[in-house]
Amino acid sequence: MRMRGIAGRTFDADDDRTFDRPKRRTRPRTKDRPDYSELPLGRVITVDRGRFRCALTDEEGDALDPLVMVTATKARQLGRKAAIVGDGVRLDGDVSGDEGTLARIVEVQERTSVLRRTADDDDPWERPIVANADQLMIVTALADPPPRVGMIDRILVAAYEAGISPILCLTKSDLASPDELRAAYEPLDVPVVVTEPGADLEPVRELLDEHVTVLVGHSGVGKSTLVNALIPGIDRAVGNVNDVTGRGRHTSTSAIALQLPEGSGWVIDTPGVRSFGLSHVKPETVLAAFPDLAQWAEDCPRACQHRSTSPECGLDAAVARGDVPASRLESFRRMENAGREEWEREKERDREAR
Repeated sequence: MRMRGIAGRTFDADDDRTFDRPKRRTRPRTKDRPDYSELPLGRVITVDRGRFRCALTDEEGDALDPLVMVTATKARQLGRKAAIVGDGVRLDGDVSGDEGTLARIVEVQERTSVLRRTADDDDPWERPIVANADQLMIVTALADPPPRVGMIDRILVAAYEAGISPILCLTKSDLASPDELRAAYEPLDVPVVVTEPGADLEPVRELLDEHVTVLVGHSGVGKSTLVNALIPGIDRAVGNVNDVTGRGRHTSTSAIALQLPEGSGWVIDTPGVRSFGLSHVKPETVLAAFPDLAQWAEDCPRACQHRSTSPECGLDAAVARGDVPASRLESFRRMENAGREEWEREKERDREAR
């Protein structure tokens, strides 16, 4: 049976095919992807409310002109939170850096490292802080505020997890002696540098030269003061320590990457931290950072936790034979246990401060 339809057209009522939904008119899919290899390179300097400030760089990652800062958005195909401070990126659009111009980040280059933290040890969400750093300088004051070994240990563990070489920078040596902390971290083979106001910073510069170094530390320990001395004219805000709580005031509100004078390396200043969650770190990651111990862990029973109370631990046997210094094993165990008690103390201090 034939029926009359719209505009007088006729069709066969018994033919189901005439009632199919119209096919979508889409372009055929292709495996070809855009080629961004010829676009300008940049490094993400800082991130603020969806805007990325980028420095144009050469293939080695050095800024072409430190005075030119390109403001960019992120291309939709990159997804949520696809770029962080330190990332190498490809930029499309206006990269002149002139006021009112806007470029797009269309590609994030492969990262060599990512420093992460969680809000606390019960937080399942990792927070990437910095990309592509090869050194982590833990800045801690010897007094005002006093050093917290638990915090230092936790940041060290995060550095080991990220595959980043740690450095310990002790500030305010005019107020207290660095000898005790030096002795505590000697078994870890962590370089220790000591500074005080007005001191010659050449030993620090030598450690930073030709590296990308992220500075991490508790509020009020002098990170911004150190950055201002290393990069004259940068004028990072400097805060004081509260006389009642002994805590520093947050003066750096977001991470920022800064090239050292004469293009000899980068430092990334980060906001002061009051806790450093490690729920994203697995125990075997810490052991991997101690290759001289890891070889003896193969003698341990299955599921050995390598603690002092673990029966027949291969690490204790190695110390007993003289293959490993006892101080080295003690330091490893301190790293592995880093923070649970310290985190509880931090929460208690926060409650008291409120």
